Amino acid sequence: MLELAMMLAQELASYDFGRMGLGIGIGLIIIGAALGIGRIGGSAVDAMSRQPEAGGRIQTAMIIAAALIEGATVIALVFILLCRG
Repeated sequence: MLELAMMLAQELASYDFGRMGLGIGIGLIIIGAALGIGRIGGSAVDAMSRQPEAGGRIQTAMIIAAALIEGATVIALVFILLCRG
């Protein structure tokens, strides 16, 4: 039984789980950014429907917030790609 466990451990050590972690990390970053921008857009449209006269200011704030989320997403993706070793 111990020999089987050692053989399985050696076999698993040969796999590159770093690439799998890299893919999961990138996926989580993209999903988080998409959820954030979607929430910003939905809230902005809701706010504009309640107060149409403030639409320009709301749209400007929405674009700035979306740009900040995109910037954080790009920085996180660059860090992940640099850390892949």
